[in-house]
Amino acid sequence: MPGPRRYRAPSDSLPWGPFAWGRSAWDRLRSPRHPRLWFEILLIALSYWTYSLIRNAVPEQKAAALRNADWILRAEETLGIAVEQTINKAVNSVTWLVVGMNYYYATLHFIVTIGVLVWLYRWHPGRYAATRLVLFATTGVALLGYYLYPLAPPRLMPGEGFIDTVLVHDTWGSMASGNLAAMSNQYAAMPSMHIGWSVWCGITIATLARPLWAKALGVLYPTLTLIVIVATANHFWLDAVGGMLCLTFGYGLSYAWYRTASYRLPRHAAPLGAS
Repeated sequence: MPGPRRYRAPSDSLPWGPFAWGRSAWDRLRSPRHPRLWFEILLIALSYWTYSLIRNAVPEQKAAALRNADWILRAEETLGIAVEQTINKAVNSVTWLVVGMNYYYATLHFIVTIGVLVWLYRWHPGRYAATRLVLFATTGVALLGYYLYPLAPPRLMPGEGFIDTVLVHDTWGSMASGNLAAMSNQYAAMPSMHIGWSVWCGITIATLARPLWAKALGVLYPTLTLIVIVATANHFWLDAVGGMLCLTFGYGLSYAWYRTASYRLPRHAAPLGAS
């Protein structure tokens, strides 16, 4: 039986020549290394601050956002998938369920993502940088979507009958509802990073975790997130498709940089200071 596939560093296939030193230095940047804790904390904090700053600095183009939302809704009606309002009203009729979904929407998006990053750092350091690159690239390209395609969430569409579950049940469930609305761009619904991040978490857990129950949770988490973003009228189905497209870009960029899928990289990275 053949053994596990060995990760082959990019430099293994490069010939020696006058630019060998430059290639070697370049390849070291692309080879798995044990992450530095202080650097990762600083990088994540700085990246999220930059992401929030840029996302909220995008002009709130209300008229364009509402036009785009109307187009999305009509497109979904044509495709026969415009069932967001039915789900929204059904969930809203069960108080404990909708309140739970409000808190789910507001908190797990960050808690689970950070938790997966910590898990990767601790147990899969060799795969950490490549998998983190997927997340960062996904989030970065999403900013283009917020700027180029302002979109109102269903709950902000007048006359369509969607229910803003946070306002109705007076719960802290969205940075774009109630008193927190002024702190967030309300028209940055496309693409959905709740889906982009949750599917990233799900794929990471499902491919790297060993227990079957953990793999099942990896599949369940993005599935529940999709239901929550629709039930709380924060997103359309097609916003989720946008999030998936951004995630696809992230995986493509990581694959191009490391020349392999992140889960194929060695679990344990070279120690700090290794050449």
